[in-house]
Amino acid sequence: MLHFPKWKIAFIAAVCVLGIVFALPNLFTRDDQASPGWFSGRQVNLGLDLQGGSHLLLEVDFQALLRERLQGLVDETRIALRKERIGYSNLGIRAGGVSFRLVNPANVEIARELVEALDPDLAVDASGEGEFTLSFTESAIAVRRRLAVDQSIEIVRRRIDETGVREPTIQRQGEDRILVQLPGIDDPDRIKALLGKTAKMTFHLIDETTLVANALAGRVPPGSVLLMSDQETDASGEPIPYVVRKRVVVGGDTLVSAQSSFQDNQPVVSFRFDSIGTRKFGEVTRENVGQRLAIVLDGKVISAPVIREPILGGSGVISGRFTLQETIDLALLLRAGALPAPLTILEERTVGPDLGADSIRAGGIAAAIGLFAVIFFMALYYGLFGIFSAVSLVLNLVIILGLLSLLQATLTLPGIAGIVLTLGMAVDANVLIFERIREEARGGKTPVAAMDAGYRRALTTIIDANVTTLIAAGMLFYFGSGPVKGFAVTLGIGIMTSMFTAMMVTRLLSVVWLRRRRPKALPL
Repeated sequence: MLHFPKWKIAFIAAVCVLGIVFALPNLFTRDDQASPGWFSGRQVNLGLDLQGGSHLLLEVDFQALLRERLQGLVDETRIALRKERIGYSNLGIRAGGVSFRLVNPANVEIARELVEALDPDLAVDASGEGEFTLSFTESAIAVRRRLAVDQSIEIVRRRIDETGVREPTIQRQGEDRILVQLPGIDDPDRIKALLGKTAKMTFHLIDETTLVANALAGRVPPGSVLLMSDQETDASGEPIPYVVRKRVVVGGDTLVSAQSSFQDNQPVVSFRFDSIGTRKFGEVTRENVGQRLAIVLDGKVISAPVIREPILGGSGVISGRFTLQETIDLALLLRAGALPAPLTILEERTVGPDLGADSIRAGGIAAAIGLFAVIFFMALYYGLFGIFSAVSLVLNLVIILGLLSLLQATLTLPGIAGIVLTLGMAVDANVLIFERIREEARGGKTPVAAMDAGYRRALTTIIDANVTTLIAAGMLFYFGSGPVKGFAVTLGIGIMTSMFTAMMVTRLLSVVWLRRRRPKALPL
């Protein structure tokens, strides 16, 4: 145990030097002009509780998505039955499904084949009297819910990445909830507004044959819908109503780009379609010159321009009473894509940067007090060997910071607690070794033999104790979330680095001293 070949000494020195090199960037701030260029971005990332920011718990409104799909099923059923000239009545959404009644019960089998072909996930219940009920199976609902949450997480991630937030935490919680933690944001209201918008944009033709007054009185044709303007208001300040065709002539899912720009010195959003969208947009504008085209976003008309001429290039602009920031946010939403279902904010917490700075300061003070207390005790109780363990303890802390920087891990307040706990645990191995050496020396062995036996016999106990703690840290990381994972990461890293410093660094210092001084008795 006391023999150190040259390669092992070189390995220990390399690990310590690399730990110092990767820990050094944490002495500078990210914007510090005095820091070397290669330090940029190498600091430990600070979590929400240390840097400040926003914590949001979102819920995916799957019922709204299901209602939308059922409404689409109503329209598809109406078209399919009319195409085959099958009479029906009372078609609508009831009790979580679509129901209708055939005028002629003799058409039950034909109608069954038609509605079953609409969606393979449909469960069709038909009676001999012509009563139909269409609903989705439980397995189909479960699959659609899971896909909706997965897609929502991806869209939320895209939107947040577009804002430039560093190291966000976006993860599923439970069946239909999403946890979002955004460190360092300075405008949480804007982020909430971006995440709260479904951003489902569609293009519809205006129903020029229906009077708005009739629609406001409740007389809206089956193929149209009454929508309010999001930008324009009348003389009394009320939103201007539009009667819009339900049929989507071009979907927002065919957009490939959207950018904030200027037209006639006014901020607008310029957009461009893919090949499919370009073809559809060209056909619609060519066949409806002189009519109005409504651009609908989340159920509101944001613009309704007149089609002056065919637009065949696949690009256009959205104009209105926008501010520059509104066009930037709208372009961001369109680029990121539409959410499959609305998101509801269930929980919101905001941590100010001052509170985060206080947490860092308190954590630093706790770590410093713990470090100096352990060093003082070890030096007082074990003398020179206690000083050796103190050197390895400082190197242990440096290597932990170096590894966190190298892995670009996020440090949270529980993570600082894990580091402080590691400082106390790091000397456990040294205490076991020193006490074993004492016993061997009291038994009459020479200093070399006592030290060799102490390290050799304490090795098994040290490995057992640290491996069991490492397993516990692994379980915390696997089953935990958020702060618990942060604690588990720093604890696990600290366990591995403490074993290295105790069994390598302290032992190397002790062996070098022993060979140079050749004492007749150990100062323990």
